[in-house]
Amino acid sequence: MKTVYDFTVKDRKGQDVSLKGYAGEVMLIVNTATQCGFTPQYDDLEKLYEKYHLQGFTVLDFPCNQFGHQAPGTDESIHEFCKLNYGTDFPRFKKIKVNGPDESPLFTFLKEQKGFAGWDPNHPLTALLDDMLSKADPEYKEKSDIKWNFTKFLIDKNGNVVKRFEPTAGYDAIAPEVEALL
Repeated sequence: MKTVYDFTVKDRKGQDVSLKGYAGEVMLIVNTATQCGFTPQYDDLEKLYEKYHLQGFTVLDFPCNQFGHQAPGTDESIHEFCKLNYGTDFPRFKKIKVNGPDESPLFTFLKEQKGFAGWDPNHPLTALLDDMLSKADPEYKEKSDIKWNFTKFLIDKNGNVVKRFEPTAGYDAIAPEVEALL
């Protein structure tokens, strides 16, 4: 059976990185954007990384410009923005596509493993997202496509996808799941 360890991705400098290098670690793989309503989640991602990194946890950041063109700029300018504004230290990779014919094979696999997980009904952006996506595709909830920036996939120490968190899921929902896998 396939795991995330079967994939090689490009770092922000364009160098190949085998995800086998993260074997034995718990990972949170995230598609991100620097000009999104969810961009402040970089604070929570960094908080998770700082709290659990020494216990074998990492965040893998994949910028994506597919949702409202909210990740403009070069891979390096995105990296600098995140370091300057959010102090992020976790690995950041080359900008990718997460849906469509040119989507990253890693994200194809992630979506095959875990479909849409549903919105947090208490999040202030839930109604807006649901309305916007329902108008574009009334059956969007039935599809595994990434719906927006800051969709997160939790990976166990064996490279298996164990949970998907939609952008409306925050630190309080994710931290206990990370702890359970550590």
